[in-house]
Amino acid sequence: MSDVLVRASDVEKTYGSGELAVPVLKRISLEVRAGALVLLMGPSGSGKTTLVSVLAGLLRPTAGHVELCGARISELSESKVAAVRRRHLGFVFQSYNLFPALSALDNVAEVLRMKGFAPREAEQRAADALDRVGLGDRRTHRPGELSGGQKQRVAIARALAGDPALIFGDEVTAALDTRTALKVMELLRAQVTPGRAILIVTHDRRLEQYADHVIGLEDGSVVESKRSAPDAAQAGAMT
Repeated sequence: MSDVLVRASDVEKTYGSGELAVPVLKRISLEVRAGALVLLMGPSGSGKTTLVSVLAGLLRPTAGHVELCGARISELSESKVAAVRRRHLGFVFQSYNLFPALSALDNVAEVLRMKGFAPREAEQRAADALDRVGLGDRRTHRPGELSGGQKQRVAIARALAGDPALIFGDEVTAALDTRTALKVMELLRAQVTPGRAILIVTHDRRLEQYADHVIGLEDGSVVESKRSAPDAAQAGAMT
């Protein structure tokens, strides 16, 4: 696989047609390479969530092409795109999306079982992932027994457990206080490896210190693309 994990080429997304057509994405071209934490920033309504949905194969572009982990997904069937997602992607959401009746361990393991892992391997991978995010002692706790930061760390463990090449995050710190938010970013920063990248949608400028690359989006177009130098003092693993 190339070190370019996702590439958009002249991507457009329009809802509706004729006089009712609403262009949301306008000829966007970008790349995300392995070994980087990338922020996609912009105001509400700028097209950030739509763009990430197109990059992840959850929406098809109206025009242009998307290559994801070596596959030109804009030309594949829905089932083949879903297979690419299962094999290569992890997701972390603002609202955590945890099952309230399941323990932290089962929240992680259940997603792995849905991906096709055998029950024993799923449980072992889940336990290892929770250890990596510092929640080895919270395996049996249900979401209602965890703080907001701990819930997000469970969600990160779930994303990591399948060893994805690319993790998408959507406003992963929006529901957290400042201290907890920065701790979560430290943790995510520590998960970037030579074979893995993380792409996070955010409007929070405080997170730029953790990024290798910042892409600005406004009114459906890329208006700024710059490299950032992560602060080594801030970008360590969470203790």
